[in-house]
Amino acid sequence: MLLFIEQLLNGLQLGIMLFLMSAGLTLVFGIMQVINLAHGSFYMIGAYVGATVTARTGSFVLGILAALPAAALAGMLVEILVLRRLYRKEHLDQVLATFGLIMFFNELTRIVWGRQPLFMDVPPWLAGSIEFIPGVPYPSYRLAVIAVGIMVGLLLYLLFTRTRMGMQIRAGAGNREMAGALGINIRRLYTLVFGLGTLLAGLAGVMAGPILAVEAGMGESILILTFVVIVIGGIGSIRGALAGALLVGLVDTLGRAFLPTVLRLFFSAAYADGIAASLASMSVYILMAAVLVCRPRGLVPAHA
Repeated sequence: MLLFIEQLLNGLQLGIMLFLMSAGLTLVFGIMQVINLAHGSFYMIGAYVGATVTARTGSFVLGILAALPAAALAGMLVEILVLRRLYRKEHLDQVLATFGLIMFFNELTRIVWGRQPLFMDVPPWLAGSIEFIPGVPYPSYRLAVIAVGIMVGLLLYLLFTRTRMGMQIRAGAGNREMAGALGINIRRLYTLVFGLGTLLAGLAGVMAGPILAVEAGMGESILILTFVVIVIGGIGSIRGALAGALLVGLVDTLGRAFLPTVLRLFFSAAYADGIAASLASMSVYILMAAVLVCRPRGLVPAHA
């Protein structure tokens, strides 16, 4: 039971990381109708800048404060220089262009930081563990990641429902031509939305730094899961991104933790472990297929 609770928290933490990624990506697609395969590159930029500043200053907080504007500014530059020319293009053109950006940013990081991975230490004030359930000590840093994700979700809710910018974003998502006719600067709005999306990706990257190695290409693996989250949750829906991210995080984590034990009841240990590894890797895609069969538009469609 204690192991189950621990893995449940691990799944929640992974889900929160996926939410930070998917919220920005679904926001960009929902508003701008742009398929951005390079979203993982801004996750990587946030991780690299955060790791570098943290190593130079010894302050994890300064690393976060540097990573967020770096990812946002990089995203806004990409929107101004590249994506503005793709809004009226076919999705295939967008896919090819943003795939090219992936290769560009991967090589750029290798040029600037080298080929060796960077490693971030957990900040000393989050290096311990908290036993909020008797017998289940859990790392303070992972709990902090969960708390940050919840806070970001609340801030996004307030942004979209309580601010003028949120109203403009919703208007631009509903009918960009009408919003432009009413005086909203659509070009500037798109730049800000893309910058917000990449800022969230950068936050996910710098928060992942102490958990994973910071290396070129690190954004591609999480990008695949991010697209799965968006499809499950509902394309263009922030609430759907949260629901899909938590579901994917829990299914992936619990599957990897407990499938071998379950299958050993029916097969030999070696055979069960081999099958479990394959099934655990497939579990989120099986989940996606099942959701699409029942709800083709996702769990929480954008209009909901």
